[in-house]
Amino acid sequence: MICGRWLTILFSFKEDNGVKLVDPLGEMLAPSWEEHATCLANAEEQDMQTVLVDISEKEAVDLHQDAFVVIGRDTRPSSEKLSQSVIDGVTILGGQFYDYGLLTTPQLHYMVCCRNTSGQYGKATIEGYCQKLSKAFVELTKQASCSGDESRCIKVDCANGIGALKLKEMERYFSQGLSVQLFNDGTKGKLNHLCGADFVKSHQKPPQGMEVKFNERCCSFDGDADRIVYYYCDADGHFHLIDGDKIATLISSFLKELLLEIGESLNLCVVQTAYANGSSTQYLEEVMKVFSHFYLLVVSCL
Repeated sequence: MICGRWLTILFSFKEDNGVKLVDPLGEMLAPSWEEHATCLANAEEQDMQTVLVDISEKEAVDLHQDAFVVIGRDTRPSSEKLSQSVIDGVTILGGQFYDYGLLTTPQLHYMVCCRNTSGQYGKATIEGYCQKLSKAFVELTKQASCSGDESRCIKVDCANGIGALKLKEMERYFSQGLSVQLFNDGTKGKLNHLCGADFVKSHQKPPQGMEVKFNERCCSFDGDADRIVYYYCDADGHFHLIDGDKIATLISSFLKELLLEIGESLNLCVVQTAYANGSSTQYLEEVMKVFSHFYLLVVSCL
């Protein structure tokens, strides 16, 4: 089975770096493997082999089976060197690898899933990723009213990170129906400095370098392009944030309405992180009667 490694760290500036691990299903690591990753990260060099053997025995890993690691990295200056370190480690242990170079975190998850499903989920290429997402987006927008705006426009704050590069690659796949304006694309500013999803959420205001006018659709990535928040300004110029908690709640409300319309009774579950707004969890569980499930996001730091 193929696993993935991506070089970055959440909400950080370019001086910081670390790794994220992707399991063979293209998902987050299981809690038991998070513990193994912690033990391995804390091991002294002379104890490395012993720790690896211990992990293999506990998880009944077949050491005769070929190991394959998919690698991706962000735009931080240190990422290329760290990527080479991963390649060296995989090689010396007799494993195989494929280095995709610059990727967003979600793209690496996608690549791992595609490779482990023999292409059933999609093509494990950038083109395959862009085609799959753009096709789904176009089909979805066909079901939505444009409200007189035939050409949907959105302003995107890329936090001076990897998202700018990858959105530019995707633009041609949205040649019809969506116009994207990129801000903080890395040509001038610093990574996550006065911009990005965390800045917008924490300060409740637009990022530096982006003017938000009434009725404009705007959003911000974080530096890794695996977090996103939406926002807009009303007619009085007041800023309104639509973060993940609000988006999840709106989608849950929409799905419940559809189920009521067709007379179906299904159980809905919303997955939130430990960072979730407590009020949103309370609303989902007590008002919406939707079960909330939490997961812990763990990042190994170097």
